[in-house]
Amino acid sequence: MTTYKDIHGTQVEVRSDDPSNPVNGQIWYNTTDRKLRGHTVNPVGAWASGGNLNVAKQQMGQTGSQTSALGFGGETSGAVAVTTNELYNGSAWTEVNDLNVAKYRQAAAGSDATSALSFGGRLVNNSISKTNESFNGTSWTEVGDLNSGNHDIAGGAGVSNTSALCFGGDPSNSTTNESWNGTAWTEVNDLNSGRGDLVGVGTATAALASGGLITAVSALNESWNGTSWTEVADLNTARQQLSGGGTDNTSAVVYGGYITAVSALTEVWNGTAWAEGNDLGTARAYGHGGAGTAASALAYGGEGTARTAATEEWNEPLGATQEFDLS
Repeated sequence: MTTYKDIHGTQVEVRSDDPSNPVNGQIWYNTTDRKLRGHTVNPVGAWASGGNLNVAKQQMGQTGSQTSALGFGGETSGAVAVTTNELYNGSAWTEVNDLNVAKYRQAAAGSDATSALSFGGRLVNNSISKTNESFNGTSWTEVGDLNSGNHDIAGGAGVSNTSALCFGGDPSNSTTNESWNGTAWTEVNDLNSGRGDLVGVGTATAALASGGLITAVSALNESWNGTSWTEVADLNTARQQLSGGGTDNTSAVVYGGYITAVSALTEVWNGTAWAEGNDLGTARAYGHGGAGTAASALAYGGEGTARTAATEEWNEPLGATQEFDLS
């Protein structure tokens, strides 16, 4: 029989306190508390239901955190492009000030609902848009347009309305990449592989571009370091129209999307590889909302068998000490 010592090279440690910096898989007995404890770096995350959007819609702009998110524009029933904007406070959605221009399939940036950006997309007449709007927590203001109007279903990354990145998009599976400094967009180094329907997470200097559509659904994953894109480990499952959350190019979670049907798959990125996580409760694609981080994300809206208003919250603690019952 294989023992703990055979695996880890040591017996279970007996000590009077808990270690200050335990490693993954470490087990010890705390004589003061009389508890057997163990530490895991990557406990399995899970989705839980949150408050529904007021209006079910897809192809919306989305940004923010699990407790401060926005869902703006998009399509409601009958494929009608709208200006409506909703704010999530961690439990419920509230309608707040609308976009100036109705559009859908736009990209977005911002780490919370007080400073966001909505750029590109398609207008009511289905024409491709260069328009860019900035949100200050209260209202939207039209600011400098994108240089290229082909950022339909593009990837967006960035922490505020003064720092963002827009890359890829349709038509023609664009490789174009533009950086926003709060005043104007500047073309910077292109993606290695042009594609639309991809997801972008991170910041203007440390981002990921994952999945998408080339001639077929793609698992490609590229990392941006502020200067150039580098191909890194692919998604485990190729898909388009997925969403996600992440703080930079070393930590992200992506979910949903379309493979040969609408998907509930979740994958978590640790800077080196993707690991499969627990599925969404509601499979969704087609511009469902994505916000937050790899440890604390949000999924809302989109379409499964029909447009949905459902919201789900993802939680995956990055490290946890667990107690074992000896009774």
